Amino acid sequence: MKRLRAALSLANVVVIGAQWGDEGKGKITDLLSRSADVVVRYQGGVNAGHTIVVDDRVLKLHLIPSGILYPETVCLIGSGTVVDPRVMLGEIDTLRDYGISVEGLKLASTAHVTMPYHRLLDQAIEQRRGDRRIGTTGRGIGPTYADKSERNGIRVIDLLDEDRLRDRLLTPLTQKNELLTKVYGLEPLDPDAVIAEYASYGARLAPHVVDCTRTIHKAARARKNILFEGAQGTLLDLDHGTYPYVTSSNPVSGGACIGAGVGPTLIDRVIGVAKAYTTRVGEGPFPTELQGSLNDHLCDRGGEFGTTTGRRRRCGWFDGVIGRYAVEVNGLDCLAITKLDVLDELDEIQVCVAYDLDGERIEYFPCSAEDFARCEPIFQTLPGWQCSTADCRRLEDLPDTAQAYLRFLAELMEVPIAIVSLGAQRDQTIVVEDPIHGPKRALLSV
Repeated sequence: MKRLRAALSLANVVVIGAQWGDEGKGKITDLLSRSADVVVRYQGGVNAGHTIVVDDRVLKLHLIPSGILYPETVCLIGSGTVVDPRVMLGEIDTLRDYGISVEGLKLASTAHVTMPYHRLLDQAIEQRRGDRRIGTTGRGIGPTYADKSERNGIRVIDLLDEDRLRDRLLTPLTQKNELLTKVYGLEPLDPDAVIAEYASYGARLAPHVVDCTRTIHKAARARKNILFEGAQGTLLDLDHGTYPYVTSSNPVSGGACIGAGVGPTLIDRVIGVAKAYTTRVGEGPFPTELQGSLNDHLCDRGGEFGTTTGRRRRCGWFDGVIGRYAVEVNGLDCLAITKLDVLDELDEIQVCVAYDLDGERIEYFPCSAEDFARCEPIFQTLPGWQCSTADCRRLEDLPDTAQAYLRFLAELMEVPIAIVSLGAQRDQTIVVEDPIHGPKRALLSV
């Protein structure tokens, strides 16, 4: 780990998901946070989640960055996130119960707030979609971002003054009550009760509220290491994902600049996180999706149940086409491959190297969901290793076939692999001394 700390010295790093989310970013962020002075969550809301295992304790966080486990690290929830204060305060209480300090936790004053009507509308709208449902978490994220775009939102700073909150809520709450009652047949919300509840949240959150941009740039001027943490994954990006089966924000690396309030010149490198196979939660096309016993095997061995929803994830083989797309869209410098151990028992492993779209071989990600839904995967079969990798701590400890599999992924995605995760525990990680290279050289040397 000393090499990791040296490698990240004076570096500002973005960590993103290179698939559909749930790639194990929490563990990788936790690992990299050891070298970070500031960790910034730059988009998403409580529709995301990451699980961290520390000394057999399982921590499930939705808003608070995993860097909170390090007392000297400042953890900032940035302006691009949408914050459910009830959930955030619940996480603060849980951390305190575990004896973990939240003194370093900071919240952007300009982050937008998920209100109770956002959750109600999210669930009602999704139900009305019927067979065309998107598969949202029902946590109010989309409606919160919609109000932000319509300039009708409530921000954290509004919770700090009850009179201001009442003034800001007058118009949106009247509109939402009309929607709830007249369109969806639901009960209206009591304005006084909502104001009292959220003003009380504001009072509890006030010690953590800061100017996001000023906090980050002060750290940058002091030459602190800043780690930008994205939620969800590249293929769920609002602009660059499998629209309309996407989230309501920009998880790609460029979203860090907008969500945190920094220019691209502040970013030194970008690390992508991908599973050794592929999963997806919710609706939408998934070319490499498996059915039957293989799907069940990956799901059960990988513990593939959503941190936020508890939903069983859809599992499939590694998709190199979306992998290469993620490399391009994010400008990845290197990869962290997670859950390699889940493949330990398989005698053969397939990797998607291209698609067949209406009889034509393509090696690019189609722009439309309709075209993507018609893509059939073209696989290359690789031998499995059929032995446990859980105790491997160096690259050379891995079976030759496991090393060959990683090398194949690096060459297919044209980006080096610098970190390999082999389980949920912190120490079940290989920080590769000489990164597994594709044609592109790593800027991150570990």
